[in-house]
Amino acid sequence: MLGLAWLVRAISGINRVVGEILCWLALGCVLLCFTVVVQRYFFHVSILWMQDLYVWMSGAMFTGVAGFALMRDDHVRVDIFYRPASARKKAMADLFGVIFFLLPFMFVVLHYSWTAVVRSWSYYEGSANIGGMPGLFVLKSFIIVFAVLVGLQGIAMAARAALVLAGHENLLPEKLRYGANEVEEAV
Repeated sequence: MLGLAWLVRAISGINRVVGEILCWLALGCVLLCFTVVVQRYFFHVSILWMQDLYVWMSGAMFTGVAGFALMRDDHVRVDIFYRPASARKKAMADLFGVIFFLLPFMFVVLHYSWTAVVRSWSYYEGSANIGGMPGLFVLKSFIIVFAVLVGLQGIAMAARAALVLAGHENLLPEKLRYGANEVEEAV
C-alpha cells in the first residue's frame, strides 16, 4: 500500500510541476495575441508566424496541462451523483471510469497519433502557411505528452481509488484525498 501511495504522490507531483510551468503559456498567449491585434489594426501589419505562435502556444498549454487539470479535478463532470457520494463510492466510480474509459481512450490516442507525430518529425514539418512558424512537429508531439500525462494521472487515480477501497486513504497527503478540492473551493 505504501508503494501505491508513493505512486499517487509521484505522478501527481509530475503533473503539478508540468501544469504549473505550462500554465504560464496562457499569459504568453494573451500578450502575443494582443500584440498581433495591435499590429494588425493600428499598424496594418500582419506577421504570420506570430499568429501561428499564439495558436500553437495555446494548443501546447491545453494539451500539456490536461493531466494537471485531471489531478485537481477541474475537468467537466455531471456532479449530481458524484459530489454528494461518499469517498468509497467516488473511488468505485473513478476506478471504473479509469479502467474502462480513460486508459483505453489514452491508448487509442497514443496509438493513432504516434505515426503522425513520427512522420511530422521525420521531415521537420512546419506551418502550412507561407511565412508561418517552423516546428509544427514539436506542437504535434504535445498529443503524445497529453496522452502520457493524462494516462499517468489516470493510473494515479486508480491507485488512489484502490487505497480508499482498501481503507488506506490516510497514506495520502490531505491535498490528494477525496474531498480536498471541495474544501479548497469552500474557503
